[in-house]
Amino acid sequence: MIEVIYILWLRQLKHYWRSKARLLGSLGQPLLFLVTFGFGFGPMYTRASGGANYLDFLAPGIVSMSILFTAVFSGLEVIWDRQFGFLKETMVAPISRTEIMIGKTFGGATIAMIQGLIVLSLTYLMGFRIPSLASLAVGLIFMFLIAIFFTGLGLAIASKMKDMQGFQLIMNFLIMPIFFLSGALFPLENLPQAIYFVSRIDPLTYGVDGLRGAIAGVSVFGIYNDLAVIGLLSVLVCLIGAFMFSKIEA
Repeated sequence: MIEVIYILWLRQLKHYWRSKARLLGSLGQPLLFLVTFGFGFGPMYTRASGGANYLDFLAPGIVSMSILFTAVFSGLEVIWDRQFGFLKETMVAPISRTEIMIGKTFGGATIAMIQGLIVLSLTYLMGFRIPSLASLAVGLIFMFLIAIFFTGLGLAIASKMKDMQGFQLIMNFLIMPIFFLSGALFPLENLPQAIYFVSRIDPLTYGVDGLRGAIAGVSVFGIYNDLAVIGLLSVLVCLIGAFMFSKIEA
């Protein structure tokens, strides 16, 4: 089982590493958000908050965004494999579909983590600082859980689809609201009740809040509450994804 998971994990990492355009292109949006929001809204945030640095607030949200998009779109590999026959070859091999799901989930999550770490390094160049190595360690746990949850979500949805364009439309319909309502770009305090309620049921909200609490020291719900929620949701979505993947038709 470990060997199967490792091979599938390694395959996704090799695809990622060999696609330099994908690696560089996926950094464009986070970098754009960091520059435009960081320098554009920074002075307004500083005045409204009484002197707080907006980059300290924004950086965890942009790191989460990078992980979110990379993780979810790892589901495209399932559709790609189905169209080119690799998925059928994998399905007829003497291995369980759960092992395939776990290998692909860990592969997609690892790639998302790498993207998140690259973006985190870019925030360091712009002036963001993590207070300690312990804070970084806790932050890495939240980054990993965000990656696992949304990779599992992307694979679960992709297991029921055969069209790449349809997958991209559905993902954009889901992912953009999930990102913008998570509090990645703006504080959750003093929001209208309807928006605040939707934000509370957004899974990414707890990942962003936990990551921000870990590496920036600002948390609305508390780090332990965030860890419990995002951890439970990650396990749940992986179980659902494994069940849906077990019913897939190559």
